[in-house]
Amino acid sequence: MHRAIDIVVNLFTPQEVAAGQTGFDARFTEQVRMPEHMKTGVSIDDYLRKMDAAGIERSLLIAVRAGDRRMQGSFEIPYEQVAQWCRKHPDRFSGLAGVDPFRGMQGLRDLTHAVQELGFVGAHLYPHWFRLAPNEALYYPYYAKCCELDIPIMMQVGQNLIYQKEVRLPSVARPILLDQIAIDFPELRLLGIHIGVPWTDEMIAMAWKHENVYIGIDAYAPKYLPPALKHYMNSYGAHKVLFGTDWPVIDPERAVAEMRAHEFRPEAMRQIMRDTAVKVFKL
Repeated sequence: MHRAIDIVVNLFTPQEVAAGQTGFDARFTEQVRMPEHMKTGVSIDDYLRKMDAAGIERSLLIAVRAGDRRMQGSFEIPYEQVAQWCRKHPDRFSGLAGVDPFRGMQGLRDLTHAVQELGFVGAHLYPHWFRLAPNEALYYPYYAKCCELDIPIMMQVGQNLIYQKEVRLPSVARPILLDQIAIDFPELRLLGIHIGVPWTDEMIAMAWKHENVYIGIDAYAPKYLPPALKHYMNSYGAHKVLFGTDWPVIDPERAVAEMRAHEFRPEAMRQIMRDTAVKVFKL
């Protein structure tokens, strides 16, 4: 198998854990069955070893902006915190710039700086953290800026879990809401990540309908991918699906092994694991 690209990766070193920049608490780590030895963080060197063992050539690191800074539980990872690793390992990491719709023009300037000065290859959005559906007007300047910068934007669609006991966020981003965005911005490469559970059929429908809409299969172990999505991946939708893990939620070695176990057609596997990411993110 060709080497893979993981399109959804969170910084999870001891630095981010100690600084409260992960967005989840001990209850969540139990829910996702995180091994005890990982809970204090995994160094970049150890993560690179995991990438090598899994056959992953490049990971896209998210400079997360999660929630209105005035709200309890919100957090972020500054762009520079991601950029430092991209500079140190330019052949292994690329950055994704988190979007916060409440930062207005400064947020747009930040996104431009991330792409033009830091070399980031895309934008990232968590609609639920802002309690604002993805087709709301506040996001539209960011979609337009992504078109102007010629970068894709990915966003979590479907349900979200309770990441912190005291912060219960609504599931505001059903995949069908990408419909109007794709119509209004036909040049925007738009990725719905986390497969859209429990509305995965809606996510498939959006990717089938719109040339510019893609599906990220991160955050869920590939072993448990819904049958309809597996069929789509192995047939008429092979070119519209991109591999990801949402590390540290899913271990890359496990994810790649479970993808291989599905025995997808070789051409479909190449597209899902690498080729479509190269095209969408212009790698």
